Amino acid sequence: MSFSFLSIEAQTDNSADCTKVYLIRHAEKDRTDKTNSNPHLNSFGIKRSLKWKGFFKNTDFDVIYSTNYYRTLETIKPFSENGTEIVIYNPSKIDYNEFLLNNKGKTILVVGHSNTIPNFTNGILNKKLYNNIEDNNNSNLYVVNICDGIDPQNSLYFVK
Repeated sequence: MSFSFLSIEAQTDNSADCTKVYLIRHAEKDRTDKTNSNPHLNSFGIKRSLKWKGFFKNTDFDVIYSTNYYRTLETIKPFSENGTEIVIYNPSKIDYNEFLLNNKGKTILVVGHSNTIPNFTNGILNKKLYNNIEDNNNSNLYVVNICDGIDPQNSLYFVK
């Protein structure tokens, strides 16, 4: 199991006027029952969720957005038990402008799926940059910083 990160930054100001959005795909799911559309995490997924906990140990999230599936909720369980608000969202019904407006100045985690996380990142950047994540990849991390008055699509860079 590899654990590498792709990070997207769109302004690195740490002021209160900045919104920081972290986006991850759920950890590895149980694939033994091909008919189950809502599987739990497998043993690798549980290990990855603990690695995410370690990675985010110094990050204080104001809110965590998750789809309503076992695999997404189990991915965040190890580091959401401190009382951080969890908001269930429907990726097909999200208004990205409203999302950014409602979360201005906050630090947010969004957990979703191989197709929804790249689409969510594209949506908040208002630019089509990312395609679906490959099915065997559960390790990408996208980070978008949006600071007051700065359009993130004009200050986007990558960190490997």
